Amino acid sequence: MSIHIQNLTKSFGTQKAVDSISFDVSKGEIVGFIGPNGAGKSTTMKIITGFISDFEGSVEVNGLDVRSHALEVKKTIGYLPEHNPLYVDMYVSEYLSFIARMFAIPGNIKKHIDHTIEITGLQAEQHKKITALSKGYRQRVGLASVLIHNPQVLILDEPTTGLDPNQIVEIRNVIAEVGKEKTVILSTHIMQEVEAICNRVIIINKGVIVANNDSQTIKKSHESKGTISVEFLETCSQELLAHIPMVDELVQVSATQWLIKPIENVDIRQNIFNFAVQKNLTVLAMQFQEKTLEEVFQELTKKT
Repeated sequence: MSIHIQNLTKSFGTQKAVDSISFDVSKGEIVGFIGPNGAGKSTTMKIITGFISDFEGSVEVNGLDVRSHALEVKKTIGYLPEHNPLYVDMYVSEYLSFIARMFAIPGNIKKHIDHTIEITGLQAEQHKKITALSKGYRQRVGLASVLIHNPQVLILDEPTTGLDPNQIVEIRNVIAEVGKEKTVILSTHIMQEVEAICNRVIIINKGVIVANNDSQTIKKSHESKGTISVEFLETCSQELLAHIPMVDELVQVSATQWLIKPIENVDIRQNIFNFAVQKNLTVLAMQFQEKTLEEVFQELTKKT
């Protein structure tokens, strides 16, 4: 495992930010690490990257303990915090050269810079000052700066915050491409982003992991006997379908497709089928409406 966390606990005074969490992340995985504000995400990432060294439990990166081998671990990590720190008065290539020298990259530094500029799509911007770049390209520069030393592990905290839809797609594509050969932990509040590029999702709430699986499995495991999507061969009216026993709400999707919500959280598929037989209606499809990842997230992290 590239990242191995066992019984990690971190408190700030009487406040327990992270409460005995354990998980692993392997090479080639892009893991979405999500949770509401104050859930413990940033604390966990700062521990992995060595910015916080006072904690209980065990954290290893590439087989190295983050406390006893802090410097070696930091050499293998690329960390992009939520607020991307850049020297905006420097030119893009100049800034990347500065970062490369900070990491004391051996060999041909220009070759490393050129390669990083290529994979992050900065060729046309490399001779511009960072202050002249759009926010999307500044994020690319931030990604380039954490990739310049070819780290084995990437920790990315809200890398697409504040970007427009086109810029978000561009940054996602970069992350997905570089993540094929690295270990990536991606923190974000954008559920579509998690589903688009993450192999697995870890949901943390109040310092505790409440879900750890691929998004489809998480959604499936929280599927309830609730709203049912039904498609009929015939056109049906709301007045007609309202006579199905135990129906609370009807939402028309198309002339022949309806979302049918029961009065209680019960399975009313038999009621719908029997009603269709009585009214000579043909049911083409009937299934529980799948919850979105956002809906499951809200269920798992709602305040009690």
